[in-house]
Amino acid sequence: MRWIAVFVVVLGVALVAMAGYVRLAPSDADRWHRFVTPGPPGDSPTQGGFTARRVVEGDPQTVMTTLDAVAQDTPRTRVLAGSAEDGFVTYVTRSAFWGFPDYTTVYLTRNDPQAGGATTLTIHARLRFGQSDMGVNGARVRGWMDALPAGVLQSPAE
Repeated sequence: MRWIAVFVVVLGVALVAMAGYVRLAPSDADRWHRFVTPGPPGDSPTQGGFTARRVVEGDPQTVMTTLDAVAQDTPRTRVLAGSAEDGFVTYVTRSAFWGFPDYTTVYLTRNDPQAGGATTLTIHARLRFGQSDMGVNGARVRGWMDALPAGVLQSPAE
């Protein structure tokens, strides 16, 4: 019976230590605030992440400013690096219970040859810990895009 109590205490301490590390580990802007490999407009789900690229139909700076307001209005989200004015910003969004950080980088590529010379908005979301985000990054990216006014982004099929 004593071994069970010791095991439970050790397990509890390990869980508290893990939770503390996940919540308190610093976020290195140099590691997360980066462009991704260029690609054509559309969605690209990956293990633990999601990338969406859309051709901008409206004013690119207005799209970026509006998207920044949507992102900063998302619960548990803050800016890690960059700014909407620069057209390149990375956000950290933490899960409610454990505080797992997900990083979302948003940027504009002006006169993108992959988009026929138009301006492309890229939203690249990925997790830091683990291997599966259970679809939360894709859902967040789609939610951010859906919150933009109609007609400012071209659908990927166009």
